[in-house]
Amino acid sequence: MAQDTTKQNVPVITIDGPSGSGKGTVSRLLARRLDWHFLDSGALYRLVALAALRHSVPLDDEHALEKIAMNLDVSFAADNDGVETCVYLEGEEVTNEIRSEACSQASSQISAFPAVRRALLGKQRAFRKAPGLIADGRDMGTVVFPQAGLKVFLTASQQERANRRYKQLKDKEMDVNLDHLFEEIVTRDERDSSRAASPMRPASDAIVLDTTNLGIDEVVKSILSMWQDRGAANLSD
Repeated sequence: MAQDTTKQNVPVITIDGPSGSGKGTVSRLLARRLDWHFLDSGALYRLVALAALRHSVPLDDEHALEKIAMNLDVSFAADNDGVETCVYLEGEEVTNEIRSEACSQASSQISAFPAVRRALLGKQRAFRKAPGLIADGRDMGTVVFPQAGLKVFLTASQQERANRRYKQLKDKEMDVNLDHLFEEIVTRDERDSSRAASPMRPASDAIVLDTTNLGIDEVVKSILSMWQDRGAANLSD
């Protein structure tokens, strides 16, 4: 699907990486610092998964999942302090529900289907609006916005990512097990990186940044510096 040429001068920074690398938090903070739009592409796949689970659609029925993706009734809105993004499915807020482990695992499974990815491609590219877009996902720099002015791939050790996920879910008062989370991250990494459709990998021109021993503020400052050094002078088309 060709990108809308009317948006060719709108800059895009892509932040890709595996679960727990910090890309969601970093992307939201970057969007706030730059006063740009924010795309949480993973939320779209989680929403398809949630809709499928709610309507008892089998997670291996690619055609049925494609129809859900094509007709997805979704909206996003900043919360009262502007820090988090509230997510709505069919008019109901599902921000916390789509972050459950069941929804997370289901979204990873359905994201392997090419038809689902094609159905969501246009929805993702529609987020590209002036003054700019921070796009968070796994194939933002390789597939969705291949001409982005700056592409960053965040990573971290699997144990550190499991620790972060554990803390995140505990903070939301969810019942989780650290060892189980680690096993799920290992499994998901393998599935996401080996799938035939848009496998998770750094774009050839992406900057890979290991966040294992970095704080969120350090990562944000580093990416802002990258944008000033190379991205701002080379706006995406």
